[in-house]
Amino acid sequence: MRKRLLYITVAGIFLLFHLDSFSQKEKPKNDSWYDDKKLHFGFSLGLNLMDFDITPNQAYLNQDGYYPEVSILNPGINIQVVTNYRPAKYFDLRFLPGVSFGQRNVRYYDYSTQAIINESQRIESSFLEFPFLLKYKGARLNNVRPYIIGGINLRYDLAGKKEYDEDKQVYIRLKRSDLYYEFGAGLDFYLPYFKLSVELKTSRGIRDIIVHEPAQYPQYVNAIEKMQSRIWVIAFHFE
Repeated sequence: MRKRLLYITVAGIFLLFHLDSFSQKEKPKNDSWYDDKKLHFGFSLGLNLMDFDITPNQAYLNQDGYYPEVSILNPGINIQVVTNYRPAKYFDLRFLPGVSFGQRNVRYYDYSTQAIINESQRIESSFLEFPFLLKYKGARLNNVRPYIIGGINLRYDLAGKKEYDEDKQVYIRLKRSDLYYEFGAGLDFYLPYFKLSVELKTSRGIRDIIVHEPAQYPQYVNAIEKMQSRIWVIAFHFE
C-alpha cells in the first residue's frame, strides 16, 4: 500500500508538470551558469520516513504465535553535501555524502487473537550515507526542469547495537551496514541566484539486517525470517 502511494505521488508530480507546460507562456529564463558547469556543489535538507519490510517466519508463527509489524512511522531528517558532475547535456553524476536520523517502531501481536503482546520497541538509526546517483534531466521549460534519478547508497548505522543492553529490554538488533538501491523523480526550479530542486525518492536495503544469533529474547528474533530496510525521502537541494 505504501509503495503504491509512492508511485501515485511521483506520477502526480509529472502529470501536474505536463499539464502546466501547455498553459505556460514563454518567460525570461534565469541564468543557469552554475548548472552548465562541469562540476558544481551545493547542500541538501530533507525529511524521511524509515520502515521495515518484515517477512514473518511461518514455522515460528504457527508455533509461538508472535507476529511482528512496524506500528508507527516517525519522520526523520537528512543533511547532505551535493557534488554534481555533468558528463553530458541531459545526464549528471551525483555524490551526496551526509547523515540521516530516524526511527522505527516494531510491535508484536498474537497471531491468533491479534492482541498486542508487548509495547513496541523503538529502533533509532543514525546513518552515515554515501549515495552515488545518475540523474537524467528532461528539457527545460522556462525556469523548471523535470528529472528522474537512480543509483546506490551505502549506509552505515552508528546506532546499530553490537551487544544487548542488560538494563533495557532490547528484543532485536540490527546490522550496521547495508547497501540500498534508490530511485525517484523531482523538479529543478531555476531561481535568480541558485537552483532549488524538490525530489521524492524511495530507498530499499538489499541485506537481511536483523541479527539472528545470539538472541537475548529468541522468541522475538525467531518470529522474523527476514527484515529489510525501506526509506522514503523528500529532499530539497540548493545548488
